[in-house]
Amino acid sequence: MANVSIGLALGGGVARGWCHIGVMRTLIQAGFEPDIIAGTSIGAVVGGLYLAGKLDDLEIWARSLNRAKVRALMDVSLRSGGLIAGARLKALLDQYAGGILIEHLTRNFAAVATELSTGHEIWLRDGELTQALRASYALPGVFPAVNIDGRYYVDGALTDPVPTAAARAMGARLVIGVGLHVDGQLADDDLSEPGPFGDSEEGAWSDWIRPDRIVSRLIFGKPKVGPGISATMTGALNIMLDRLTRMRLAADPADVMIEPDVSHIGLLEFDRADELIALGGQAAERALPMIERLALALD
Repeated sequence: MANVSIGLALGGGVARGWCHIGVMRTLIQAGFEPDIIAGTSIGAVVGGLYLAGKLDDLEIWARSLNRAKVRALMDVSLRSGGLIAGARLKALLDQYAGGILIEHLTRNFAAVATELSTGHEIWLRDGELTQALRASYALPGVFPAVNIDGRYYVDGALTDPVPTAAARAMGARLVIGVGLHVDGQLADDDLSEPGPFGDSEEGAWSDWIRPDRIVSRLIFGKPKVGPGISATMTGALNIMLDRLTRMRLAADPADVMIEPDVSHIGLLEFDRADELIALGGQAAERALPMIERLALALD
């Protein structure tokens, strides 16, 4: 295989980010193991845990998820700075990678986050790995901002959904980007009208985590009728990330862009890991001829 430094820029995409597992499996099997990884949000989680030697554990856990298991991870709190306190997810990350420092990883890694006070894009390249991952996926309003050395950080997707610039700046000659928002579409599940809130299976699976449903249930004891806050927030988020992804990639494009077709899968459908991993692998397979040509040309 060609001797060229390969960088992966793994984009944000909430549940759709399970595609990154399939992409990485395919690239590694084909001989294109990344030398550098820059990740945003769930892309940072997958990339960081891979470099920590925990990709197998992450994949097994992701494939095991169902609605009940996802629900059990969501510690709803209205006083934490976000709808979800995130303590249970933090404990899970610490179980897999607690105590690991980014500077001790075998390869260069950056978790992209956004500094809340300035709006600056920040590449977290040292310190506790799990803390950097939490900062990278701290979606405002959902998770609380993460304090690192006196500065507060939120989701990196707000400033760089697919961090090609970070991968290139760390020395990659061949940058492979993985984007999950380029289509600019939402799945029916994200915009569907909800059924009654509760433990039943009626309606879209993600109804239970809709912020307006949770708040309404906590305050009034019954669901809000009609289009909810979360449908608006999810749609707006997807539009923003789509437009920002296009703008950032136009300024600093990946050498090869992998874009799995995931528009039919909701942003909160974490229980569809099997399908998402397969879609990521298939998209990477289609990109392999281009990657091989460029790797040989750059050698």
